[in-house]
Amino acid sequence: MPHCPNHTASPNWTGVACGMAIALLAAYQQFKLPPALPLMVERYGYGQTVAGGFMSVFAVAGLALSLPLGKLIQRDGSAVYLAMAFMLMLAGTALALVAPQSAWVVLLARGLEGIGFAILAIVGPVLVSRSAGPAHLAIASGLTATWIPAGQLLAIVVAQPAMAARLWQPLWLFGAVATVALAACTYLLARSGRLDLDGKPGAQPVTAATQLADSDKRTALQLSAAVFCLWSVQFIAYMTWLPSYLVDAHGMNYSMAVLGYAVPIVTLMVFNLATGWILRSGVPLGRLLVGGLVGQALVWAALPVTGGGIGGVVSLIGYGIGAGITPTCLWALPNAIAGRSAGAQSFGVLMVGRNLGTLAGPLLLAALVEGAGTWLVAAPTFTATTLVAVFLAVRLSRKLA
Repeated sequence: MPHCPNHTASPNWTGVACGMAIALLAAYQQFKLPPALPLMVERYGYGQTVAGGFMSVFAVAGLALSLPLGKLIQRDGSAVYLAMAFMLMLAGTALALVAPQSAWVVLLARGLEGIGFAILAIVGPVLVSRSAGPAHLAIASGLTATWIPAGQLLAIVVAQPAMAARLWQPLWLFGAVATVALAACTYLLARSGRLDLDGKPGAQPVTAATQLADSDKRTALQLSAAVFCLWSVQFIAYMTWLPSYLVDAHGMNYSMAVLGYAVPIVTLMVFNLATGWILRSGVPLGRLLVGGLVGQALVWAALPVTGGGIGGVVSLIGYGIGAGITPTCLWALPNAIAGRSAGAQSFGVLMVGRNLGTLAGPLLLAALVEGAGTWLVAAPTFTATTLVAVFLAVRLSRKLA
């Protein structure tokens, strides 16, 4: 299979598009749940903590597998692992559709999808970064950061008619069709030589593994993972429970709650891309990261007074701005720390942080709400969490400088 050089100025747009599609599928499969969750809880009587586990199980798989998968994909290429991920996604979908009344079967199904997600969440960003070429790495970071919100937005589009009909199954069926279609497309592109799934970032003159042997850069990558963890705690909790919050606290129907859920997602996608261009213009990465985190901390602190109405809309938009800036910076960190077109191993370290936050966030918020009896308990908790992330980001910014 032809190899696409890592250092050519001309991007391989086929590789960029395929990497984005792989990451988009991963995000859709994870975030197809939140729009359907209020209906599924009502219909099948899942406990709130168990329902939070339907999201957090993705993180369990990622925590266990991200580091070894990063090493294996960097060593062996992506093809065999992609095939495995696609099959796991289909198996999980089938299980959930067959026995949705059993919380434990649904948890198992989500666990299988979570293993597939762990693979796709490494392969997609690495393929985008490697295919973009060194001249477009900042733009690649902006694109990469959109994979989660784009998957959420796709889930919202599919969920709107499904929730209007009070059906959750169409979200799972759409995911299955998309998985089969992407698997076929990826296979055909790889076979034609237009897509390189076997290229190994370790072939670069300065490899990610060599860069990480330097203690300062290893520390910076670990700090990046810690910031990603703390940011993900509040972000995944927010995005998992926002529709339920809008239904319970503000009396919205399911369709309106899904529309409200879309506001921060659309906003953050715009700021993902804008931040990529800002980074390319030369604005320091560390400063942007700190600014995005400070903005989100302020939104959490103001939650008790923003409420619904105009204040609520401003809160959703403000949160989306910070949530757009921060992940773009986070996805840019492996290349900033480990050298050009950082490999799967570097992204695997970053994913450990993200997955730990994904595990903790939904369960933490569910437990807090069950214990306190109010959603407002999230405000002080996640203000504090985000401020700790700000402190670590300031340290990281100084190292990058």
